[in-house]
Amino acid sequence: MTQRTILITGCSSGIGLDAAHTLAQRGWRVLATCRQEKDCEILRAEGLESFVLNYENTESVQAGAAQALRLSGGKIDALFNNGAYAIPGLVEDLPRNALRAIFDTNVFGQFELINLLLPAMRQQGHGRIVNCSSVLGFAAQPFRGAYNATKFAMEGLSDTLRLELHDSPIDVILIEPGPIDTMIRQNSIEPFERWVNWKTSAQRERYESVLRPRLYTPSKKKDRFELPCSAVTKKLIHALESDRPRPRYFVTTPTYLAGFFKRLLSTRLFDKVLLR
Repeated sequence: MTQRTILITGCSSGIGLDAAHTLAQRGWRVLATCRQEKDCEILRAEGLESFVLNYENTESVQAGAAQALRLSGGKIDALFNNGAYAIPGLVEDLPRNALRAIFDTNVFGQFELINLLLPAMRQQGHGRIVNCSSVLGFAAQPFRGAYNATKFAMEGLSDTLRLELHDSPIDVILIEPGPIDTMIRQNSIEPFERWVNWKTSAQRERYESVLRPRLYTPSKKKDRFELPCSAVTKKLIHALESDRPRPRYFVTTPTYLAGFFKRLLSTRLFDKVLLR
């Protein structure tokens, strides 16, 4: 069997890193990308093929797609869009430029990459596009408005693309994790400090009592529903290797519960569940 090739983004840590190493061990040729060259150097030292791809700017996305196609001889069997970040803060305190910046990375760059690779997938007669969404892609949470919005947008574009490609041999798949043991909380401190002027907020007290303690002094007690990154990789493997992949894969109990209650309850009742 010809070795299959997958391009994975956001491989410096967490879900992307686990997926890259696990798939390489399963015989996939993994093109593991990161936003920064220093992280790519670490991955290359670990035996992975790695180069820079930063969703934030179109030049990097175009260069990354071109390099992936060049390295693979124009044959990309799968894409795992994984890279993303969060800007914690109440919606009323999110500046326009903050939303523009996070959409550039979490949505626009990801779908630009998809569009650049689709012609090759069409030409080879198959392909799998797997987008890493979140339970927050269909169940909003306070203080997570920017991240919620990008994941809701990812879900809408992914669902539309799946319908548009229904008569093609290209599958579009969403993975929707809940709490996973990653660095996303620690990595969200810098964007929070850059964009959110919480000291002048009309809801400053909520920042002081709720968000800042959670952000800067997280509980040493592990979230009872939190799973390791390997839980996401397990669903990714099914999405990539099964003959008939599902359109959606839930990961963690909160995602299953949120999906169940969203279908069952009215909006008002579902809001009460989310606010508990």
